[in-house]
Amino acid sequence: MRRMMTALIALMLLASPAAHAVQPDEIMSDPAKESRARELSRELRCMVCQNQSIDDSDAPLARDLRLLVRERIAAGDSNSQVLDFLVARYGEFVLLKPRFERQTLLLWLLGPALLIGGGLALWLQIRRRSRSGADVPAPPLTPEEEARLAALMSDEARSS
Repeated sequence: MRRMMTALIALMLLASPAAHAVQPDEIMSDPAKESRARELSRELRCMVCQNQSIDDSDAPLARDLRLLVRERIAAGDSNSQVLDFLVARYGEFVLLKPRFERQTLLLWLLGPALLIGGGLALWLQIRRRSRSGADVPAPPLTPEEEARLAALMSDEARSS
Protein backbone atom coordinates (compact mmCIF):
# COMPACT_ATOMS: atom_id res chain seq x y z
CA MET A 1 0.00 0.00 0.00
CA ARG A 2 2.84 2.35 0.88
CA ARG A 3 4.61 1.68 -2.44
CA MET A 4 1.42 2.34 -4.34
CA MET A 5 0.89 5.64 -2.53
CA THR A 6 4.50 6.71 -3.22
CA ALA A 7 4.13 5.80 -6.88
CA LEU A 8 0.86 7.72 -7.09
CA ILE A 9 2.40 10.84 -5.54
CA ALA A 10 5.41 10.59 -7.88
CA LEU A 11 3.09 10.23 -10.88
CA MET A 12 1.06 13.26 -9.82
CA LEU A 13 4.21 15.35 -9.42
CA LEU A 14 5.53 14.32 -12.82
CA ALA A 15 2.21 14.80 -14.58
CA SER A 16 1.43 18.20 -13.07
CA PRO A 17 2.15 21.23 -15.26
CA ALA A 18 5.05 23.48 -14.40
CA ALA A 19 4.14 25.73 -11.53
CA HIS A 20 4.62 29.45 -11.93
CA ALA A 21 5.70 31.69 -9.13
CA VAL A 22 2.92 34.23 -9.75
CA GLN A 23 0.91 34.60 -6.56
CA PRO A 24 -2.90 34.90 -6.60
CA ASP A 25 -2.74 38.43 -5.20
CA GLU A 26 -0.61 39.53 -8.17
CA ILE A 27 -3.09 38.48 -10.86
CA MET A 28 -4.85 41.32 -12.65
CA SER A 29 -8.65 41.32 -12.91
CA ASP A 30 -8.59 41.93 -16.69
CA PRO A 31 -7.61 38.65 -18.45
CA ALA A 32 -6.16 40.48 -21.47
CA LYS A 33 -3.89 42.62 -19.28
CA GLU A 34 -2.93 39.58 -17.21
CA SER A 35 -2.02 37.75 -20.40
CA ARG A 36 0.20 40.68 -21.44
CA ALA A 37 1.80 40.76 -17.99
CA ARG A 38 2.56 37.03 -18.13
CA GLU A 39 3.98 37.36 -21.64
CA LEU A 40 6.26 40.18 -20.53
CA SER A 41 7.32 38.44 -17.34
CA ARG A 42 8.48 35.43 -19.38
CA GLU A 43 10.84 37.75 -21.29
CA LEU A 44 12.42 39.29 -18.18
CA ARG A 45 15.32 37.81 -16.26
CA CYS A 46 15.22 37.36 -12.52
CA MET A 47 18.17 39.39 -11.29
CA VAL A 48 18.67 36.99 -8.37
CA CYS A 49 18.37 33.63 -10.15
CA GLN A 50 19.78 34.91 -13.48
CA ASN A 51 18.72 31.82 -15.41
CA GLN A 52 14.97 32.05 -14.81
CA SER A 53 12.31 34.42 -15.95
CA ILE A 54 10.56 36.47 -13.29
CA ASP A 55 7.45 34.43 -14.14
CA ASP A 56 9.15 31.28 -12.82
CA SER A 57 11.19 32.71 -9.96
CA ASP A 58 10.17 32.77 -6.30
CA ALA A 59 12.74 35.43 -5.40
CA PRO A 60 11.38 38.59 -3.70
CA LEU A 61 12.97 40.79 -6.38
CA ALA A 62 11.18 38.78 -9.08
CA ARG A 63 7.89 39.40 -7.28
CA ASP A 64 8.67 43.12 -7.17
CA LEU A 65 9.40 43.11 -10.90
CA ARG A 66 6.18 41.23 -11.66
CA LEU A 67 4.23 43.82 -9.64
CA LEU A 68 6.07 46.63 -11.43
CA VAL A 69 5.18 45.15 -14.82
CA ARG A 70 1.53 44.94 -13.77
CA GLU A 71 1.60 48.54 -12.48
CA ARG A 72 2.98 49.80 -15.79
CA ILE A 73 0.38 47.83 -17.76
CA ALA A 74 -2.40 49.15 -15.51
CA ALA A 75 -1.06 52.68 -16.13
CA GLY A 76 -1.59 52.13 -19.86
CA ASP A 77 1.97 51.45 -21.05
CA SER A 78 2.48 49.29 -24.13
CA ASN A 79 4.67 46.19 -23.99
CA SER A 80 7.62 48.02 -25.54
CA GLN A 81 7.22 50.91 -23.09
CA VAL A 82 7.28 48.49 -20.15
CA LEU A 83 10.41 46.81 -21.49
CA ASP A 84 12.07 50.16 -22.19
CA PHE A 85 11.29 51.30 -18.63
CA LEU A 86 12.82 48.16 -17.12
CA VAL A 87 15.88 48.29 -19.38
CA ALA A 88 16.43 51.94 -18.43
CA ARG A 89 16.16 51.01 -14.76
CA TYR A 90 18.07 47.68 -14.66
CA GLY A 91 20.07 47.58 -17.89
CA GLU A 92 19.94 45.29 -20.90
CA PHE A 93 20.73 42.30 -18.65
CA VAL A 94 17.11 42.26 -17.43
CA LEU A 95 16.03 40.88 -20.83
CA LEU A 96 16.34 37.12 -21.30
CA LYS A 97 16.68 37.69 -25.06
CA PRO A 98 18.74 40.86 -25.63
CA ARG A 99 17.78 43.26 -28.38
CA PHE A 100 19.68 43.43 -31.66
CA GLU A 101 21.42 46.78 -31.20
CA ARG A 102 24.89 48.24 -31.60
CA GLN A 103 25.81 47.37 -28.00
CA THR A 104 24.72 43.73 -28.39
CA LEU A 105 25.98 43.21 -31.95
CA LEU A 106 28.98 41.18 -30.79
CA LEU A 107 26.73 38.98 -28.65
CA TRP A 108 24.44 38.21 -31.58
CA LEU A 109 27.12 37.75 -34.25
CA LEU A 110 29.90 35.99 -32.32
CA GLY A 111 28.16 32.58 -32.25
CA PRO A 112 27.44 32.37 -35.99
CA ALA A 113 30.89 33.82 -36.78
CA LEU A 114 32.59 31.13 -34.67
CA LEU A 115 30.48 28.41 -36.30
CA ILE A 116 31.30 29.64 -39.80
CA GLY A 117 34.99 30.09 -38.92
CA GLY A 118 35.21 26.59 -37.45
CA GLY A 119 33.53 25.09 -40.51
CA LEU A 120 35.90 26.99 -42.81
CA ALA A 121 38.96 25.84 -40.81
CA LEU A 122 37.73 22.23 -40.92
CA TRP A 123 37.11 22.44 -44.67
CA LEU A 124 40.59 23.90 -45.27
CA GLN A 125 42.22 21.21 -43.12
CA ILE A 126 40.43 18.40 -44.96
CA ARG A 127 41.29 19.97 -48.30
CA ARG A 128 44.95 20.35 -47.32
CA ARG A 129 45.17 16.70 -46.17
CA SER A 130 43.57 15.35 -49.33
CA ARG A 131 45.95 17.36 -51.52
CA SER A 132 49.08 16.39 -49.60
CA GLY A 133 48.21 12.69 -49.67
CA ALA A 134 47.54 12.59 -53.44
CA ASP A 135 50.50 14.69 -54.60
CA VAL A 136 53.26 12.90 -52.68
CA PRO A 137 54.13 9.45 -54.07
CA ALA A 138 55.29 6.77 -51.67
CA PRO A 139 59.09 6.45 -51.60
CA PRO A 140 60.53 3.29 -53.17
CA LEU A 141 61.40 0.39 -50.88
CA THR A 142 65.00 -0.20 -49.94
CA PRO A 143 66.50 -3.63 -50.75
CA GLU A 144 66.25 -4.62 -47.05
CA GLU A 145 62.55 -3.67 -46.95
CA GLU A 146 61.88 -5.62 -50.17
CA ALA A 147 63.57 -8.72 -48.71
CA ARG A 148 61.59 -8.44 -45.47
CA LEU A 149 58.34 -8.00 -47.43
CA ALA A 150 59.11 -11.06 -49.55
CA ALA A 151 59.81 -13.08 -46.39
CA LEU A 152 56.56 -11.97 -44.78
CA MET A 153 54.59 -12.78 -47.92
CA SER A 154 56.13 -16.24 -48.20
CA ASP A 155 55.40 -16.95 -44.48
CA GLU A 156 51.81 -15.88 -45.02
CA ALA A 157 51.45 -18.09 -48.11
CA ARG A 158 52.77 -21.12 -46.20
CA SER A 159 50.43 -20.59 -43.22
CA SER A 160 47.31 -20.40 -45.43
